[in-house]
Amino acid sequence: MSGPARGLAPRAPCPRAVRGPRRTGRAVTLALTAALLTSCAGGPALEDRGAVTAAPGDRHHLTVGSAGFTESELLAQMYAALLRHAGYRADLVTVGNRELYEPALESGQVDVVPEYAATFADWLQAKAHGAGARPVASPDLGATMTALRALAAPRGLAVLAPGRAVDRNAFAVSASYAARHHLRTLGDLGRAKLPVRLAAGDECVRRPFCAPGLRKAYGIDITAVDPKGVGTTPAKQAVQNGQDQMVLTTTTDATLDQFGLVVLADDRTLQNADHVVPVVNRSRAGGARAAAALGRLNTVLTTADLARLNERVDSWRRLPEDVAHGYLREKGLLPR
Repeated sequence: MSGPARGLAPRAPCPRAVRGPRRTGRAVTLALTAALLTSCAGGPALEDRGAVTAAPGDRHHLTVGSAGFTESELLAQMYAALLRHAGYRADLVTVGNRELYEPALESGQVDVVPEYAATFADWLQAKAHGAGARPVASPDLGATMTALRALAAPRGLAVLAPGRAVDRNAFAVSASYAARHHLRTLGDLGRAKLPVRLAAGDECVRRPFCAPGLRKAYGIDITAVDPKGVGTTPAKQAVQNGQDQMVLTTTTDATLDQFGLVVLADDRTLQNADHVVPVVNRSRAGGARAAAALGRLNTVLTTADLARLNERVDSWRRLPEDVAHGYLREKGLLPR
């Protein structure tokens, strides 16, 4: 693996997260400082490389990390509930972003996190080989998972089986616009040769899976990117009122109906395989028992389900823990 050379001198072990008592009412929030995580960001030291190849661990007390946005919180709540049902003691912590929680996962401060296969594969590729590294993710889930596991293993991480739920870019237009121009897919929009002003984040101008990809893969005439953000209310309103013709959102956005919007199918698979996948610290939570507990979610959770769960939190103002536990009981994964 390329990247910064690691020193050979022994280093002090990274402190473990302070764990409170098992909570069932609300998640435990852990303040993981940037300074602490920087000191632990390299994964197993060279003198500890045996931890990477040793038999997977199965600790009784595990910490499940969340990135702090609704969907991540819901997934983390479901992971923790399934682990508790399987006999583990599981705490939840909120760590703000991947730059913080991935080093914490390597060091063992966090044991389990929900991730997205394609996004995490390319993130680890860039971390290992630099920001200009060739992307390894693709629309092919099998190839993406192979690349992801190869990048994760040297860092002491195990990537469990992906689920059916996928959270990736989606492009929506108003239902009236779709009906008027007979549009069901992005391919239909390209063939219609309509000028399209796209409401999205400003990075869409250069991202290969946004404006450049829409032009290249579909021949869509993107005349401008209106920088209103990804799936924000102003972005959706701009399409609703005709200021823009299309909005960048995600496949788990359950609010489109409120704005009279419909998603155009990605019929040429421009978007990568961003399936929901649990990633664990191998030495602490890499055993078959934890994998089986977390894998139970894969049998039921779909993209549509995840969108509905997001809606219950974001629109109905219900607590993520209540929504997560209700869903697991509804699906027979927890006792009623």
